[in-house]
Amino acid sequence: MDLHQRQQFDFLLMTATERFVDRLIQRQMGAQNALQRLREDPNGEGVWLDDFVDAIFQDFLLDNVAGACFVLRALAKSKLEAVSAGKNIETTLVAMSKQAFAQLLRSKAEEVLEQESMYA
Repeated sequence: MDLHQRQQFDFLLMTATERFVDRLIQRQMGAQNALQRLREDPNGEGVWLDDFVDAIFQDFLLDNVAGACFVLRALAKSKLEAVSAGKNIETTLVAMSKQAFAQLLRSKAEEVLEQESMYA
């Protein structure tokens, strides 16, 4: 991945993490509660990780083949659970990129929430 693309991906991840963590803290009434809920059920009530990733992909125009490939190139060394094949290659690529991004976003959000909990 070229350096400018890496920079764009890092900006995307930073922006997504900030937005996700802010929403979690507000919905869960604090960083400690947010961290606990995220760890218990990332798609549970008030957390909705997959829905958030869907929205980020739409906002950043990544829910297409080119966007999926951009994310997958940035996360090329990541491991994924089995992704069921979609109706076509585009559907499968987008699903894979969302899954990989969600895993990374969850990890980054946990880091930020742990820091927030220490300083609160």
